[in-house]
Amino acid sequence: MASTLEQGSQIVEKSLLPSHVAIIMDGNGRWAQQRGKPRVMGHRSGIASVRAVIESSARKQIDVLTLFAFSSENWRRPQDEVGLLMKLFIEAIQSEGKKLHENRVRLRVIGDVSAFSQPLQDQIAEIETLTQNNDGLLVNIAANYGGHWEIIQAVRQLADQVKSGEIDVADINNELITKSLALGDVVPPDLFIRTGGEQRISNFLLWHLAYTELYFTDTLWPDFDDDAYDLALECFAGRQRRFGRIAEQLGSDKV
Repeated sequence: MASTLEQGSQIVEKSLLPSHVAIIMDGNGRWAQQRGKPRVMGHRSGIASVRAVIESSARKQIDVLTLFAFSSENWRRPQDEVGLLMKLFIEAIQSEGKKLHENRVRLRVIGDVSAFSQPLQDQIAEIETLTQNNDGLLVNIAANYGGHWEIIQAVRQLADQVKSGEIDVADINNELITKSLALGDVVPPDLFIRTGGEQRISNFLLWHLAYTELYFTDTLWPDFDDDAYDLALECFAGRQRRFGRIAEQLGSDKV
């Protein structure tokens, strides 16, 4: 039986759901401040939402989930907050790793992990190794990641290949650049979600979002539950993706 998403009276077939969902998990600090709590409490509460969206994506048979956990610009935040975020990152990997593995989830981290402490690098390597052969949902955690950084790494890689004679400058095309990126082995995101009310992509997956459907919600990340996720997926299912064509070419009256 085909997988479906039920939202109120709406039923969305699996074929209308995205294969790859990318999320900027914004609003943790504001969620805590609205409740008179330290910002770190919002980040702790946000971990529960991460767990929930992973479980929901697996149930819905979504293939890839990419979560923006820590950007290369987030180092500019107060040092005590950055330190607590790093601590939470380690705690989350330690507490969730075994469960992810048991549920056939494959987890990997994209970004410049060399900037992290050695204990955190070790935890990342351990969970990636543990889950690398799993055949379920692929979860990409973008940490110390930036879209500019990713493209620069790809350009440097291709430049080295030209220098070594592996490829010619004329060989460089869309496909070759894509394969050189951190997410070059998966389909681009079909749906991008940003919580917290801001409406920008904040240097996230710049190359990959060229034809991605964008969805912005005022819901703060710790409040982003199954109903909020279903609403985003239902909105996506109602859109028509034309990739430069016109509606008549697709045989549909959607515009």
